[in-house]
Amino acid sequence: MKAERTGPNAFTLAFDSEDELREEHRANLSQGGLRLPVADAPAPALFSPVDVTLRGPSGGEARVKGTVVAPLPDGVALAFEGDADALLARLLAAPAVRESAAKDVSDWDRLRGMSRTERLLYAPRAERNERVVLVQDADPQVLYALLKNPRLTVDEVVRVAKSAYLTYQTAELILKTAQWAANVEVKTALVHNPKTPPAFALRILPTLPEAEVKAIARGAATSMALKQAALKRLQGGG
Repeated sequence: MKAERTGPNAFTLAFDSEDELREEHRANLSQGGLRLPVADAPAPALFSPVDVTLRGPSGGEARVKGTVVAPLPDGVALAFEGDADALLARLLAAPAVRESAAKDVSDWDRLRGMSRTERLLYAPRAERNERVVLVQDADPQVLYALLKNPRLTVDEVVRVAKSAYLTYQTAELILKTAQWAANVEVKTALVHNPKTPPAFALRILPTLPEAEVKAIARGAATSMALKQAALKRLQGGG
C-alpha cells in the first residue's frame, strides 16, 4: 500500500491489489483498526484525530475518520468506527460509470460520422454545441442547410459568411434575410470573403462604414472592381 500525506493529519492510502486490501481487512479493518504508514516526519501524535481517504485497487474510494491509538515502526495504528465489511465492498467496487460514458463520443466525432444526407437533415435542428462543428463543414450544402436553423445566432452567420466553402446560394440567402443583411459584421465578413460573388460585394459596399470602405480601397478588396468602387465612393463619386 502507498500512503500520501495531504494535510497535517490527513492522508490518502492506496491499496495496490485486491489481495493486499483483503489482507488489511482480515488483519485490521475487520477489528476497527487501520495500519497507516507514515514515511515523512512528524507522525500524527498519539490520540490525535486523522482523516484518511482509502483507495481500492479498482479506484473505489472511502473516507474514514480515525484516532491514533499506537505508534508503529513505520507509522501509526488507527482506530475507527463503522461497518468494516461495507467499507471493504466500497473499496473493491469500481467508480460508478456515468450513464453517458458509454456514449461519450465528442460532437465532432459523432457529427463527422454522419452521412452527408444525415448532416443535411440534422443541420436545421442542431443545438448550439453541434452547430459549432457544422459551421466548419466542408460541404457547402450543409452550410446552406445550417442557415435554415431558426436558433442560429448572428455570430454563427458571420462564421458562415467567412467560410471558404461559401457559395452563391448561401451568400444570397444571407442577404435575403433581413436581420442578417442589416448586420455590419455579417456584411463585412461577406465583402472580405473572396468566395462572395462580386455582384453581391458591390451591392454591400455602399452600406459599409467608411473605415471599411477605406480598408478595401487600400488593398483589402477581393477584386479590382470592388477596389475601384471603394475608391470612387471615397472620392464622392458613389
